[in-house]
Amino acid sequence: MATKKSMNVDLNSVFESAAAQFRGLNPNEPGQWPMLPKLGTWSILALAVVVVGWFMLLSTANDELESERAKEPSLKADYRNKLAQAVNLGELRKQKLQVEEYVTQLEKQLPGKAEMDALLSDINTAGLGRGLQFELFRPGQFVVKDYYVELPIAIKVSGRFHDIGSFTADVANLSRIVTLHNMNIIASKEPAGMLSMEATARTYRYLDAAEVEQNKKTAAEKAKKSGAAK
Repeated sequence: MATKKSMNVDLNSVFESAAAQFRGLNPNEPGQWPMLPKLGTWSILALAVVVVGWFMLLSTANDELESERAKEPSLKADYRNKLAQAVNLGELRKQKLQVEEYVTQLEKQLPGKAEMDALLSDINTAGLGRGLQFELFRPGQFVVKDYYVELPIAIKVSGRFHDIGSFTADVANLSRIVTLHNMNIIASKEPAGMLSMEATARTYRYLDAAEVEQNKKTAAEKAKKSGAAK
């Protein structure tokens, strides 16, 4: 009994001594605190730092996780698309060859440099062959595109309605591509039954390899100068 009472007294004195160290602490002078309050405060601060850092890491990891989850639908769609292409690779290659053959056929319908004069003569001959009177036949300036150039031709012809219609059909059926734009047909005052048609015929010729390369160089130089000006 004496031993138990002695232990209770010792524990009470220890707790009382520890509690006494926390009484009357000056928050403005923590350096003068007893050892136990210092250790307690340091432990609380260390634990707070660990907890805050842990939650910050978890928050960053969670943001990264959500970002990766947001990418999942697009990645799945991209995968399905590529899988379909892989399954149909043979068919796609056949389609590619067909498109290339079609493009080659279209390129053959575009006149080269040496054929432009002959094409202009064909348009003129098509009109004269239908008995039309050319009042205007004026080629304009070439408009350079990526792989071809466009030549507008201002034309004005007069004749009967049927002959003008046949002329437009003949132009459409030329071996080389010629298109008619901005067509305007009006009745002529004299003689009776005659019509006058104004239009812009456009024909196209392909650029050879040297011209395409030069066109690319010119575009690159313009882009470089534009960038330098900014």
